[in-house]
Amino acid sequence: MNKKSFLLVLIILLSILGGLMLGNLLSNRANGSIGSILGNRSLHGKVDELLSIIDAQYVDSVNTNDMTEEMMADLIAKLDPHSVYIPASDLENVNSELEGSFSGIGVQFNIQNDTIMIVAVVSGGPSEKVGLLAGDRIIKVNDSIFIGKNVTNEKVMKKLRGPEGSKVKLGIKRHGTREILYYSITRGQIPVNSVDIAYMIEPQVGFIRVSKFAATTYAEFLDAISKLRNQGAKKYIVDLRENSGGFMDQAINMVNEFLPAGRMIVYSEGKAYPRSEAKSDGKGSCINLPIVVLIDEFSASASEIFAGAIQDNDRGLIIGRRSFGKGLVQQQLDLSDGSAIRLTVARYYTPSGRSIQKHYERGNAKDYEMDMINRYTHGEFDNKDSIHLADSLKFKTVAGRTVFGGGGIMPDIFVARDTTEFTPYLNKTVNYGYLYQFAFQYSDRNRAKLKSLKTWKSIDDYLNNQNLITEFVSFAKTKGLAPNQAQINISKRFLLLQLKAYITRNAMGDAGFYPMLYKEDKTVLRALEQLKKK
Repeated sequence: MNKKSFLLVLIILLSILGGLMLGNLLSNRANGSIGSILGNRSLHGKVDELLSIIDAQYVDSVNTNDMTEEMMADLIAKLDPHSVYIPASDLENVNSELEGSFSGIGVQFNIQNDTIMIVAVVSGGPSEKVGLLAGDRIIKVNDSIFIGKNVTNEKVMKKLRGPEGSKVKLGIKRHGTREILYYSITRGQIPVNSVDIAYMIEPQVGFIRVSKFAATTYAEFLDAISKLRNQGAKKYIVDLRENSGGFMDQAINMVNEFLPAGRMIVYSEGKAYPRSEAKSDGKGSCINLPIVVLIDEFSASASEIFAGAIQDNDRGLIIGRRSFGKGLVQQQLDLSDGSAIRLTVARYYTPSGRSIQKHYERGNAKDYEMDMINRYTHGEFDNKDSIHLADSLKFKTVAGRTVFGGGGIMPDIFVARDTTEFTPYLNKTVNYGYLYQFAFQYSDRNRAKLKSLKTWKSIDDYLNNQNLITEFVSFAKTKGLAPNQAQINISKRFLLLQLKAYITRNAMGDAGFYPMLYKEDKTVLRALEQLKKK
């Protein structure tokens, strides 16, 4: 989950006046001097004066550049929970998450036992072309040893990513091979996919999982729709669980595929920002096809735009748990030193007029961040009746149904977390990553057999005849987790499903992982149940 953050980019044009004001406020220190800045000083001049005094007269030497960076972050933090300052050193990595591609070698990796393990190789990418395989360990980069406790995800990405056409030399340790294998890889463009999976979950029912709203999401979504239609899809489940948002225009274009002409999708407005509306054009490819949208407490921003438009227009059912509640629009403004700010410039509203932004106090990020924990402790994830919203937050859909604003999208059908299998033993296996570690090692030992199994169902059948739980319990014991048979029996189904899903991902990627994981998912099963109704 650490890779998930709630940092959201929603591109909207600022007015010229707003841009000039921001430029004046956040420009580099340039014109001020101690003697000349007097009387009614501008904010940037006052800060410039203070830093100049510190630099010239303070008792010790200090790095005023570092102080400026800290002040920028602190200043933006005084506004709202989603405005943010991005240092120049972080901007490329932050932006790449929502861009259509980045330049690298084309592998998915995980760090285990202080070593970089290649989990999957991107099809058609630079690494596949030179012969890297899933299960390989990267132990050298450019002839330097690259293992140990100091190896982090960030350091690995800096080593492996780089300008297109540049080269990196890797030393690889492969299972069953004694010597180190060396590969020179020419970096190339690697697609950043936001549609994780699109498959026929049942006859006539297409399932599409969207993990974020990036620059290419709408195009990926259209490809998924086309693929599933060719396979006979006449109904759709769109899974937006854990989707923290992204570009608003991508969500708008996706919703447009399901709405008749002239329907409101979303509107936005702010202080320096006139009302802007987005309406459907009636040219969508799925206007008359049933749709169910899945959300949870981590569905935010553009996800909530999509779900809110479907719900307010009575176009389909929303199933799951109340969404995050992020209704603020950010604009990225690049600064002259290569850093940037993502500034909240407007609020957006669903077609019924709902602002789904949850309450916050300016400058009080701690309380805002505690909201999710408070929802958990109040039992909201387990019981719909624990959610109490004021009558003033009631709105009406096109058909006159009551929906609520002020804190996320409330689903039409609530599905509680399934905690019946949760035990202390299970919690430890998850928290310490033992499930994932065992699955990787098991896959490594059995790659030839797993490769011979061509579908996730054949892998499922094969694994059902193995002693996975027994092997896993022994593995966890070697890690210091003592077996507790009573708790293992309670959690057995969950443990087995997770192990099979991770092993399947190691064997055939997300194309096998999600179908294996979702075959017993209660929210997915509830969606299928609803689609069977007239």
